Amino acid sequence: MKTINEKFPEFKKEAVVSLEMGKEFATLTNAHIAGKWTVFFWWPLDFTFVCPTEIVSFNEHFDEFAKRNANVVGASIDSQFVHLAWRNNHPGLKTLKFPMLADTSKSLSEELGILEAGNKIAYRATYIIDPEGVIQHVSVNGLNVGRNVKEIIRILDALQTGELTPCDWNPGDPTLS
Repeated sequence: MKTINEKFPEFKKEAVVSLEMGKEFATLTNAHIAGKWTVFFWWPLDFTFVCPTEIVSFNEHFDEFAKRNANVVGASIDSQFVHLAWRNNHPGLKTLKFPMLADTSKSLSEELGILEAGNKIAYRATYIIDPEGVIQHVSVNGLNVGRNVKEIIRILDALQTGELTPCDWNPGDPTLS
């Protein structure tokens, strides 16, 4: 599995993008995330139960990521067409502010090492990537356990300090540097 201090892999994938961009689909590459912090998160499959709760929470906290100059990109192994159908079908997904990347070839998931062995679906993996494209945080949950988006924001805050942050650190607390 790709881990901290490794470069995030090169990719070129189709995605469902915000309708505010004036279109439904776009091709995303590393160039789209370069120069900013990025939270890249995977969910196992569209049209499931836990996944939309996470995606909705990332969307609800989108402005918090934007305040931190951070991109948010969601991904699964489903196609951009399935992503669009799910987004149009699920009330909580209709107004997503971040792209839903389609890793239909599973090449990016495989290179990251986050595919479940038997079913070949992606685990609930979360990567925080720095502006130089280096992985600074990775976490992987079992298929049945949803993430805590507020904790991801806290970790992003800690990473962005560039300092040593003690256990249970929160923004505004003293660092160890």
